Amino acid sequence: MSLRLVTAIAGERARRPLAVALLLLVAVMLTGPAPAQDSDDAYSATVKVDATADSAAAARDSARIDGQRRALADIVGRLSNSSEPATLPKLDDKAITDMVASFEVANERMSATHYVADYTFHFRPAKVRRLVRVADTAAAESGSKSPAEGAGKPGAEGAGKAAPDSGSRSIVVLPVYRDGANLVLWDDPNAWRSAWAERPTGSGPTRLRLPLGDAGDLAAIDADRADSGDAAALTAIAKQNGGSEAAVALATARRGDGRLAGIDVTVKRYRSGRLIDSRRNSYDATPGESETDFLRRAADALAADIESGAKKTAGAGSDQQASLAVTVPITSLGEWLRVRDRLASVSSIRKVDLLSLSRQEAKIEVKYIGTQDQLKSSLAEVDLELGGGDPMWRIQPSHVASPR
Repeated sequence: MSLRLVTAIAGERARRPLAVALLLLVAVMLTGPAPAQDSDDAYSATVKVDATADSAAAARDSARIDGQRRALADIVGRLSNSSEPATLPKLDDKAITDMVASFEVANERMSATHYVADYTFHFRPAKVRRLVRVADTAAAESGSKSPAEGAGKPGAEGAGKAAPDSGSRSIVVLPVYRDGANLVLWDDPNAWRSAWAERPTGSGPTRLRLPLGDAGDLAAIDADRADSGDAAALTAIAKQNGGSEAAVALATARRGDGRLAGIDVTVKRYRSGRLIDSRRNSYDATPGESETDFLRRAADALAADIESGAKKTAGAGSDQQASLAVTVPITSLGEWLRVRDRLASVSSIRKVDLLSLSRQEAKIEVKYIGTQDQLKSSLAEVDLELGGGDPMWRIQPSHVASPR
C-alpha cells in the first residue's frame, strides 16, 4: 500500500527555513563547533521511525515510543564516547517518556495502518547525565576495575550500588522533598537530597545508603510512589541498592519572609515493603544559617535518629508477632466499622479479633509485628491513638479526648 503524504511545506515557507539553516551553517563554520557536553544539542537526537499497527494512531504511538528509546540510546552512547548506541539499563517506556523535554516531527506520512516520520527528541540534561554515569560505570566494571575505582560519589554510605555488608544492616534512604507544591526525589533541584549526598560515610552497625539515582533507580521508584509507601517499589529500590530496608525521609519545607525557616520530617522505614517504623521530627533554621548548612545539619541529626531507631527495632525482634487486648470506645456501630477499617489498613497489624461488642465499646485482640511504640506510630498514621496500658489498652480516633 502506498503511503499518503499528510504534511508538506512548500513555496516561500520552505525557502525561509532553508535560508536560516544556511546562515547557521556559515556561522558554525566560522566559529567552530561548541563542545557537545556544553550544548543542549548534546541531549537531542533525530531518528527515523516506521511502524505498523491496527490503526494509524496506534502505529504513531508505537513509532514514537520506539523512536525515543533509540534516540536516548544514541545520546547516551555519544556522551559516553562510544561509537555505537548505548545499551540502556532496564527502563520502562514511561520512565523514558518522563525524560523527554519536547520533540518535533517532520516528513510525516501515514496510511490506515502504517506510520513513517522523522522525530527529533530533546531530553532533560540532568536525567541523561545520570544515564551516562551508569553507562560509564558499566564499562568500567566490564574492564575489571576495582571497587575503589568504580565507586560513585560518597554520601550516606556512598551513592552507588553495593551488596549488603556482612554483619551490618543497610538502610536505603530516599530523601523526598516537598517545597510548596513541588514533590521531588530524583529531579533537580532537590536540596534535601543534596544534603544527604554530602554526608560522610558511616561506620556503625547500621549503614545508611543513598541511591545514585541512575536509570534503575528512576525506573524502580519516584517521589509519589515513595510518599505513598508503594510496597513493590520500596522492595525493589532496597534490593538493587544492597539494603535490607528502605527509609522514606519526607521533608516538608516551612518558609517565612522568603527564606527557609525549618522543615518537618516524617521518616517511614519499610522492610520487604511493610512499614515497620514511623517517626516525625521538626528542625528549625538558626538566624544567619544558610539553607545549605541548615539542611546538612538536619540530615546529620535525622541520620542519627534513623540509626538509633534501627537499633531499637533490631533489639526488639521486629519480625516477631505480639498481641494486645484493646478496648475501642464507640457511640455507634458505624463508628466501630470506621475504626475497624483503619486498623485493617495498618501493615504491621496481622489480625484483629472481635471479642465483644456493645453500644459503648468494642473489645478486640490485635495481633501485630514489632514493638508497642512502632504499633503506636503506625496507628498514628491512620489517625488512631493507642493509649492506656496493661491491662486496659485503648484505641480511639486521634481527635477524641482521652478519658481521665
